Amino acid sequence: MKNDEIMTLMEKLDGSDSDEEAKAIDLLRKMGNEFPRFLLNKYRVSKKWQVRCSCVYNAIRYARDVEDAVQLGIEALSDRSKIVRYRACMLLGYALNESAIPFLEDLSHSSNDSETIDDANAAIDAIKHKNSNFFVDRDHTGDITLRVN
Repeated sequence: MKNDEIMTLMEKLDGSDSDEEAKAIDLLRKMGNEFPRFLLNKYRVSKKWQVRCSCVYNAIRYARDVEDAVQLGIEALSDRSKIVRYRACMLLGYALNESAIPFLEDLSHSSNDSETIDDANAAIDAIKHKNSNFFVDRDHTGDITLRVN
C-alpha cells in the first residue's frame, strides 16, 4: 500500500463507528504490525477525543507484539478524555508489558477521577497477574473475559 493511500484511509478514522471507518480499518489492518505506527502518529496530532480514542482502540490487538502500540497506550494515559484514558489502560492491561506499570502507577496516584484510578489499578493487576482478563474481571471471578477483535 502506498503512503498516500494509507493517509487517505487514516483520515477516515474518526471514531464514528461508521461503515466507512470500519472499511478503512479493515484495509489498514492488512499492513500488519506497521499499522500501530500510523495510529501513534495520528493520535499525536488529533484534536478530537473520538479520533484519539479510535487510534488507541485499534492499537489494542497489536499491544502484545508491537512497541508502537504500547507507546500509544502510555502516551494516552495522560489524555484529557476519560474515555481515551480508559482505552489506554485497557490496551496496557491487554499488553501485559511490565514496563507500563510505573506509568499506570503515576496515573493512579495523580488522577482526581475515581474511574480512571480504578482503570489504572485494574491494568496493573492484569499485568502483575499476567492475565489480561483481570482488566475487565476486577473481582477475579473467571466469568468475564477481555475479547480483543
